[in-house]
Amino acid sequence: MLIGKIWDAVNDPIVGVLSDRTRSARWGRRYPWILYGAIPFGVTFFLQWLVPRFSSNLAVNQWSLFGYYVLVSVLFNTFYTMVNLPYTALTPELTQDYNERTSLTSFRFGFSIGGSILSLILAQVIFALVQPETAAAEAAGSCNNGTFQYVVLGGVTAVLSVLPLYWCVFGTRHRVLGRRGQASLAADPATEPSESLPFREQLRVALSNRPFQYVIGIYFCSWLAVQVTASIIPYFIVSRMQLQESDFIQVTLAVQGTALLMLYVWSAVSKRYGKKAVYFMGMTLWIIAQAGLFFLQPGQIVLMYGLAIMAGFGVSTAYLIPWSMVPDVIEVDELETGQRREGVFYAFMVLLQKWG
Repeated sequence: MLIGKIWDAVNDPIVGVLSDRTRSARWGRRYPWILYGAIPFGVTFFLQWLVPRFSSNLAVNQWSLFGYYVLVSVLFNTFYTMVNLPYTALTPELTQDYNERTSLTSFRFGFSIGGSILSLILAQVIFALVQPETAAAEAAGSCNNGTFQYVVLGGVTAVLSVLPLYWCVFGTRHRVLGRRGQASLAADPATEPSESLPFREQLRVALSNRPFQYVIGIYFCSWLAVQVTASIIPYFIVSRMQLQESDFIQVTLAVQGTALLMLYVWSAVSKRYGKKAVYFMGMTLWIIAQAGLFFLQPGQIVLMYGLAIMAGFGVSTAYLIPWSMVPDVIEVDELETGQRREGVFYAFMVLLQKWG
């Protein structure tokens, strides 16, 4: 998984620059990547759930499985970047309205968090309906013993991952391409850049953008806090609060469920007070919640859930605000350089998310 994730981080700027340079009269810059990457994305996602048997020799089979999963992971992360990065970069192409971008981002992460919650429910339903292989199959040396439930889960979620990509393309294509046509008609040919900047120069210009430095700074720190907290919660629940492992899911649902609801609340507040004010509000609540968890004692279950809900208020701003600020940064870059490089800027955001 580490090898696959390192490659996943490396390929983000590459795909970002290439998607910026893509020219298609019919599909524009982003959609060809989503269209052609969707099926391979689903197939390689499904391959991760299979447990093939390469040899009766245990050591040989282990190393063969290691090689298989490294290869599949590298391929999957390649196709994941091909569909995810252009999809992410669609936000500034869908609208130029300052507040509407925040609303778009809230819906995007609303479905992202909702999908995470749905996956927990879906897994439980499939495991209840699909029984594992029998002991007789294990004695016979079945290579899929005990894994058939995961194969079904992988197949169902692969289909549920691929189909909405095409829904996204055909549901938004007319708006993006319509706006692009209006922009090209309004553009002054004398101000159009004659050619795109080289790859390294594009990266340098993006990283030298001061507003972008602030955005990636707050995003990296916020996301690092999210990931560290998510990693520690299972141990905190069992070792510190002396509860059962199953309580971890309930606490996670309290945080994520609150974050899901608050996305739309913060989006409305942002229209009135601005994105920066919302970020400070959310972070203040999150810091208080984290400090409260530090002093929490075993047996204080109600207080624990209260702090989890308060943390959800802050987590939602970590999702919402940095991502809704990126389109504004891209506008600044276009004013300064005359070029639009959504792919490059979003590539750095995704890269920092993975490093975090």
